[in-house]
Amino acid sequence: MLDTYGRKYIQPSIDKIAHVLTRWNLTANHVTWAAFLIGSTTGVLIVLDQLVAAVIVLWFSGLLDVVDGSMARMQNKTSAWGTLMDITFDRVVECSVIIGLAIRFPQAMLPLLLLTVSIVLSMTIFLTVGALTEKKGIKTFYYQAGLAERTEGFILFSIMILFPSILVWTTILFLIIELFTVLQRMLEARKILL
Repeated sequence: MLDTYGRKYIQPSIDKIAHVLTRWNLTANHVTWAAFLIGSTTGVLIVLDQLVAAVIVLWFSGLLDVVDGSMARMQNKTSAWGTLMDITFDRVVECSVIIGLAIRFPQAMLPLLLLTVSIVLSMTIFLTVGALTEKKGIKTFYYQAGLAERTEGFILFSIMILFPSILVWTTILFLIIELFTVLQRMLEARKILL
């Protein structure tokens, strides 16, 4: 929800960062790889009990993940391959967080597993609708909005990482929000695809 409705407020700052990185002769794919490599260390930092560092790394990778698309559009180099890398690498970073939390806090393993399943369901609908619909937006394909988008996920992941005493309850809250998003996306998909 925040990604869809809040993007217009931060887009000027994102564009400034994209311009700087473009002047450094970086491509969108370079930045996508950087976001992936940096973000993938989040789980390791969680396991090593470097929780504040894990959150900082997660958000920095998220910033780069937003900038890469702006760079691709700015350089007029959007591509299906870039989109595939971006979406795949985003899921790897999220899995890194969940696996790191499950290793560090095994008592939360079941809720974390259920959360993973709900993310898979939500992303399956999101990607299938994007592939099947004729609608296009600023992204390469139709971007289906929902209550739980990447920013909401990062906020919840941050709470989960920084406050392990409420990890199980925060994970259950995230699961409920994700399942609500699944329902939202299914209902919208029915309208679009029927």
